[in-house]
Amino acid sequence: MAVDPSLPLGVFDSGLGGLTVVHALSQALPGEDIIYLGDTARVPYGTRSPETVVRYAQGCAAVLVRRGIKALVVACNTASAVSIDVLRAELDLPVLGVVEPGAQAAVQAAEEAQRHQREPVKIGVLGTAGTVRSGAYPRAVAKISTRLEVLAAPAPLLVPLVEEGWLDGDVPELAVARYVEPLIAQGVRVLVLGCTHYPLLRPVIERVAARIAGAPVPVVDSAQATADALLRYVDEERLARHPAPTRPRKLELLVTDLPASFEVVAARFLSERLPAATQIDL
Repeated sequence: MAVDPSLPLGVFDSGLGGLTVVHALSQALPGEDIIYLGDTARVPYGTRSPETVVRYAQGCAAVLVRRGIKALVVACNTASAVSIDVLRAELDLPVLGVVEPGAQAAVQAAEEAQRHQREPVKIGVLGTAGTVRSGAYPRAVAKISTRLEVLAAPAPLLVPLVEEGWLDGDVPELAVARYVEPLIAQGVRVLVLGCTHYPLLRPVIERVAARIAGAPVPVVDSAQATADALLRYVDEERLARHPAPTRPRKLELLVTDLPASFEVVAARFLSERLPAATQIDL
C-alpha cells in the first residue's frame, strides 16, 4: 500500500533528548512535519530492564502510528539498542534508530583518523548506563568493521547538566573530563555521543578531549548521523519526501507528564518558538 508522502515523521524518546534529533531532521528535511513524543512520565529508560524498555517503546510507537506517520525515528539510544528489531518486525513502515547511523559515522571518522596515526584508533562511546550495558554500539560497529575496538563509558552527570542549561564553564568541563580522560588514556581517538542530550555539550566535549589527547578528537553526533541516514532513505526513494518541501514544517509535541516543564527545557534544545506540548496517557 502506498504511503501518503504528506504524513509526518514520528519521533519518540524517553524525555527531552530526542529534540536534538528533531532539530537535525528539521535541518536535513525542512519541509517535513514532525510529531514528537517524550515519555517524560517514565524517564529515564537507561536504568530500566531491556524487557521494560521494549514495552515502553512499543507503547510510544503505537501512539505515533495511530496518529498517522510515514516513518518512525527512535530518538533514544537505550530504546534503539534493545527495541529496534522488535519495532521493525511489528510495524509496516520504515523504523530508524540512532545507534546504527552513529556507529556508521564513527567507523568513517575512525578510518579517517587512522590514516594520520601509527597506533590503532579506538572508538569511545559516552552514553547512559542502559546504552553502555546493552553493548549496542560495539555490536553495530562490528557489523561494519571488525578491525575497530569500541570502549563505552556511562556518563550520567551530563544529562542533568544539559537539562539545567549548564552547557559551559568549569562544572561541565570537569564532568566531561571525568568521563573522557580514561577513554583517551586507553587509546580512544573518536568519541560518539551515545545519548541525545549530549550534542548540546559537544563544544565542551570537543575542547576537553582535544586538551587531554593533545590533538583534535572527532566527536560523532548520533542525532546528526540519524538525520543524514533518513535523508539517504529519501534519496534512495525508500521514503517519499513531503510534496510541499518549501513551506514551514509543522511540529507537534506530546508528553506523558509535566508539559509546562518540558516546554521550558525544550526551548534550549530547539532554539525556536515552540507549540504548546500536549499531555497524553500511554
